Amino acid sequence: MSNPGSFPNPSEYAAREVPADLAGWESMYPEHFHFGGVREEWENRHFWYLDKIHAPAPLPPLDHIFQQAWQISLSSHTTRIFAIPPAQGIAQRIVGCYQYICAVEPPPDDIIGAKAPVFQARAHYPVEHYDELWQEWLTRVQALGAELKAIKVPELLPQFHPNSDMFPNGFSGYTAAYELLEAFNRAVDAIYKGWQYHFNYLNLAYLYYLTFFGAAKALFPGVSDSAVSKMVAGAEVSMFQPDAELCRLSRLAHGNPELAAMLTGSISTQEKIAKLAATANGQAWLDEFEAIKDPWLHISAGSGWYYYEGSWLNKLDIPFGYIKSYVERLARGETIERSLDEISAGREKLVSEYRGLIKNEEDMASFNSAYSDTRIIYKYAEDHLFWIEHWFHTLWWDKIREIGSTLVAAGSLKRVDDIFMFNRFEVPALIEDTVTRWSLGEGIPSMDWASKAAKRHDILHAAAHWTPSPALGVPPTEVAEPFTIMLWGVTTDKVHQWLEGSSADPGSVSEIKGFASSAGIAQGRARVLSTAEEIMQLVDGEVLVCPSTNPSWGPALGRVAAAVTDIGGLTSHAAIVAREYGLPAVTGTGIATNVIQTGDLVRVDGDTGVVTIVERASA
Repeated sequence: MSNPGSFPNPSEYAAREVPADLAGWESMYPEHFHFGGVREEWENRHFWYLDKIHAPAPLPPLDHIFQQAWQISLSSHTTRIFAIPPAQGIAQRIVGCYQYICAVEPPPDDIIGAKAPVFQARAHYPVEHYDELWQEWLTRVQALGAELKAIKVPELLPQFHPNSDMFPNGFSGYTAAYELLEAFNRAVDAIYKGWQYHFNYLNLAYLYYLTFFGAAKALFPGVSDSAVSKMVAGAEVSMFQPDAELCRLSRLAHGNPELAAMLTGSISTQEKIAKLAATANGQAWLDEFEAIKDPWLHISAGSGWYYYEGSWLNKLDIPFGYIKSYVERLARGETIERSLDEISAGREKLVSEYRGLIKNEEDMASFNSAYSDTRIIYKYAEDHLFWIEHWFHTLWWDKIREIGSTLVAAGSLKRVDDIFMFNRFEVPALIEDTVTRWSLGEGIPSMDWASKAAKRHDILHAAAHWTPSPALGVPPTEVAEPFTIMLWGVTTDKVHQWLEGSSADPGSVSEIKGFASSAGIAQGRARVLSTAEEIMQLVDGEVLVCPSTNPSWGPALGRVAAAVTDIGGLTSHAAIVAREYGLPAVTGTGIATNVIQTGDLVRVDGDTGVVTIVERASA
C-alpha cells in the first residue's frame, strides 16, 4: 500500500487501477516489462515515473521495440562501455500501455571503485578525437541504413514461384516464405544495432555538459541556469539541416516571382506540385526539392517514436507549409535562417564576461577545460538525433510497412499498419503462421490475427483517454540523479507537485514554474499545440505552448516570441532547440498545456523559469 509521502505501489497499481476498457493490455508487451513477480521487492525499492520524453502516448506494441533497444543501449554504455562509476542503467516497465522508468540504484562501493579507472581511461578519448570518431560513426550509421533499405521483402507469396527464380535463371535455393521471415529478422537486427550506435557518445555528451554545469555553478554562485546553458549554444548540427534546406529552397523561389506565387498560393500541396511541374523553372525547383528528400525529409512529423506520426516524406503539407511561410517572410524583407553567428557572438561575449570573474589560474584552467570539452562533444546530442530517431526510424517504418503489405496480400491482416499491433516477439509468429499456410497448400485456415489487431487498436484508443499516475513507488527525499533532472525534468519540487495532485482549478493559476532553459523575456498571446500539423496555426509573435517541441517544429520557431513546454529539463531537445534559435524558453513546467489556453496573454521569463498568465483570453 502507498503512504501519504509516496505514490501507488507499482504491482498493486498495475493489477487494480488500470481501467476495465484496457483489459488485455498485458498481452501486448513482453512479460519482462510487467511489474511484479520475483522482481517485486527490487522494483518497490525504486522510484518510477512516466517517461514522457520517449513515450508521451500509449505505446503500440511494435513501436515498443525502440524502447526495448534504448534501455539496453543506454544502460550498457553507462555500466559496461564507459563504466560511469556511480551510475547504473535506466529500467522500464509498462502499465496500461504507458511506460514508466527509473534510474537504477547505485552499485556497491567496490563496483564503483572498480569502474573508476575504466572510466578514467576511456572518457576523454572521444573528446580528443571527436571529429574523426564522428565521421566513423556517421559512416557506420549510413551503411546500416543502406543495408536496411536493401532488405528484400516479397510483395506477395505467389501461387508458384516465377520462372525467373527457377532453372536455368539462377535458382536461389529458398522460397518467398524464407525471404519474409528473413526480412523481419534482419529489420529487427538493424534497429537494435542502430540504437547501439545511438548511445555511442550520448551519455558522455550529457556527462560533460553536467560537469561544465557544475563547474560554472561552483565558480559563479548565483549564475542562472539559462546563462550556463547559453555558454554552450550555437552549433552546426544535423538536426537543423532540414530547416536550412527549406530556407535555401525558399530563397530559390523568392528569386523567381512565378515560383513564389505558386508556393504561397492557397491551393493544396498536390496542386502546387502539379503547377510547378508544368513549367521549366518549377520543375527545376522540384528537382532541388526531390534531391533533399534523402536524408533531410526523413524527419518525423511528430516525436519520432510512433509509426502513425508519419514523416515529412509522406506529409508534404508540413515542409510546403514552412516554405510558404518563409517565402512570405522573405517578401517582407525578413531574415529566415537561424542566426548562428549572432548566437555564437552572444555566447562568446557571455563566456568572456564570466572568465573575467575568475581570480586564479587553476580555476581558469578548470573552467576552460570543461568549457572546451563540452563545446566539442555536446553537439553529438543533436547530431545523432536526426540520424537515428528520424532518418533511421523512417527507413525502418517503411520497411515494416512493406512486410505489413505482404501480410495483407496473404490475408493475415486487414490493414498494413495492423502489423504495429504486435510486439517484436509476436510478429515472427504472425509471419510463420502466414508462410506455413502458404507452404501447406490450398484451403488452410489462418489464426484470427485481424481481430486481435482490432482489439488492440481499441485498447490503445482507450488508453489515450486515461490519465495514469505520474509516478509509482516511494520517491527519494531529494531527486539527485542528474540525468533524471537534466533530461526528463523530474525534480524534487515536481515530485511534490505530483504528490499534492492538481486540485487547484487550472483557471485560477496565474503563474507556473519550470526550467530556465533559454535566456530572454518575451510576452505574447499563447498558442497551445500538440502536433506538427497544428503548427501552421501559429501567428507571428505568439508564444508556443506544447507538451514538448520536436525537430519538425524547428522552422516555426523563428516566428514565435517564446516557447513553454510541459516536459523536459535543461538538456532536453526542447531546451536545446530553443537556445539554438535564440528563443526565450521555459521547459518542464508539467502543467502548461493544462492551465494556459490559446489566446491567453503570457509573459515568459527564460532567465528565471517563470511563466506568468498576464490576461486570460476569456476575461
